[in-house]
Amino acid sequence: MKLFLDTSVILAAAGSANGASRFVIDEAAANRWILLTAPYCLEEAQRNARKVGPKAPAVLAHTIVPKLTSVPTELAFDKALVFPKAKDRPVLLSALGAEADFLLTLDEEDFQRVLGSRVYGLEVRTPGLFLIGEREAGRL
Repeated sequence: MKLFLDTSVILAAAGSANGASRFVIDEAAANRWILLTAPYCLEEAQRNARKVGPKAPAVLAHTIVPKLTSVPTELAFDKALVFPKAKDRPVLLSALGAEADFLLTLDEEDFQRVLGSRVYGLEVRTPGLFLIGEREAGRL
């Protein structure tokens, strides 16, 4: 299963070892989850890592980034897509372009119209909701 991680998830995982975001990253190999992100998200995470804690830049560089597979940042899509936030369009488009199964985000404000639904087959969830679904399906 391919999971595309938004900047918010990467930052949350860098800032805390106890949340759902970090659990997804730490348990990815054991669950055969392929963790994807785009350079756009990684650059944004690196710029903002210090805001989530003094140790976050090191955790990001040494614990999180090695577990991620970078996919191209997509800026165009061959189907109609109405998404109001210009800064988050590349995230959604990159996840679609990578043929991810899930886009995981904590940005509930900007993704509110698609959170909990599907966009061209891509399921958009918070890490917590994703993990609940996996547990309910008996995969965790």
